[in-house]
Amino acid sequence: MNNMLRFVLAILLAITCNVFVHGEDPYLFYEWKVTYGTLSPLGVPQKVILINGQFPGPRINGTSNNNVVVNVFNQLDEPLLFTWNGVQQRKNSWQEGTYGTNCPIPPGGNFTYKFQVKDQIGSFYYYPTTSLHRAAGGYGGISVLSRALIPVPFETPEADHMVLVGDWYTKSHTELKSLLDSGRALGRPQGVIINGKSGKGDGKDEPMFTVTPGKTYRFRVCNVGMKDSINVRIQGHTLKLVEIEGSHTVQNVYESLDVHLGQCFSVLVTADQEPKDYFLVASTRFTKEPHFATATIRYANGKGPASPVLPKAPEGWTWSLNQLRSFRWNLTASAARPNPQGSYHYGQINITRTIKLVTSAGKVDGKLRYAVNGVSHVDPTTPIKLAEYYGVGDKVFKYDLIKDEYEPSGKGGQDKITLAPNVVNATYRNFVEIIFENPGKSVQSWHLSGHSFFAVAIEPGKWTPEKRMNYNLLDAVSRNTIQIYPKSWAAVMTTLDNAGLWNLRSTALERQYLGHQLYFSVLSPNYSIKDEFNMPDNDLMCGIIKDMPKPTPYKAN
Repeated sequence: MNNMLRFVLAILLAITCNVFVHGEDPYLFYEWKVTYGTLSPLGVPQKVILINGQFPGPRINGTSNNNVVVNVFNQLDEPLLFTWNGVQQRKNSWQEGTYGTNCPIPPGGNFTYKFQVKDQIGSFYYYPTTSLHRAAGGYGGISVLSRALIPVPFETPEADHMVLVGDWYTKSHTELKSLLDSGRALGRPQGVIINGKSGKGDGKDEPMFTVTPGKTYRFRVCNVGMKDSINVRIQGHTLKLVEIEGSHTVQNVYESLDVHLGQCFSVLVTADQEPKDYFLVASTRFTKEPHFATATIRYANGKGPASPVLPKAPEGWTWSLNQLRSFRWNLTASAARPNPQGSYHYGQINITRTIKLVTSAGKVDGKLRYAVNGVSHVDPTTPIKLAEYYGVGDKVFKYDLIKDEYEPSGKGGQDKITLAPNVVNATYRNFVEIIFENPGKSVQSWHLSGHSFFAVAIEPGKWTPEKRMNYNLLDAVSRNTIQIYPKSWAAVMTTLDNAGLWNLRSTALERQYLGHQLYFSVLSPNYSIKDEFNMPDNDLMCGIIKDMPKPTPYKAN
């Protein structure tokens, strides 16, 4: 081999190595035009939020580690933000899309979100966080597949369907907002919808899904509603649970599944029945008069309508609790995480902080509010994240207004409620135990952004340290949303290893709007881009920092 050939080969090798070392993961680009339109989800014409003319909005369908770029054009008459429920956005709470992290997109304006589904797989969804826009729609599904090199613990299904279920109001979102702003409650929703529709099981609806006999299908079910837990079932078919919010599960088979607010499950359904039509049924749980909706599943070349006799939902929250306890993490499955499933022994990590959160409701100046440890969150005009970054946080909020250990001491167990931004100062990479106590009479559901947590226990009564003896410290499902039953508590464990400002919120729209949320401020101790990205160049400015010079960017130290 002559010297010239050696030189050429060396250059080619250097270029190839550079591509492999420095090449970015693939990009997915979306352009959304957000408008109003008139639809009739429950048979009553009303104003609905459309994305590119669609309700629900377009599905974001990617693969682990993909970079997602969504250019949002706000053609509404109000400010707008989107959040990506369950997408962890490592080191990038700038894209969280809540009032605490971002200035909203003004009417007629646009903003480009950019985030990575880093080391994630699973089923999630997006929705608008501004005003009460979620009551008008604007939501859609997010699915993240495993990379080709990572094995999945089931055969590739024939098709992959997104099923967005939830309760629905016939009042407009502006009417509902006026109710809450005036101090009243929303009351009960008027019905249930599946992918924006409310079939009633009369056999007249067009099929929503078509299946081939003998084939197996994946149904990703998310409860995108506002108030109620939903039970999902399919006539004559069983549901094999395979994934919950980004974690492969032990593949138990169920007749029906309770899906609480904000939660997403994946089930496998085999078309192994007589070829004809069948109903997928979604109905409210824990309500005196359950609402329901149906979606028709049609066997290809099948003959015959679906039976008008719908399978009944289970009764009582004890049944739901027992089902929850049957969910287990699949320790033999691979995963899209830095710590593969089965090697992350969370039960052997020392707890560095326990935070007990007790929820309550009460009146402030005659208006209904919801509080956590006596504080009802209100969003400041300057986003908390921007105030921190610009060094003016003391002018916008105070850290740690709530205590880690809290017991109501007021009359009837209810303390005075304080209205303020609720921000907990958290230590980066601490292993934290969070206890949720629900003294109320209805099921609650809570979501933590930016992280997954291990849901180790849910029990009736009040939590005490001795209850740790009952924790599942081996194979609790790693997820991001957890329900708390009436007069009960739930315990979760997580490592706060994602630097940024992250929202812990009730997934019930009314409760979230009226104060049932807080933020964890997880600051990088070294102010390094190894821990957290710098503020994006396109970030929107508002409040007291609008005309301030930008701070010195973080460095890679």
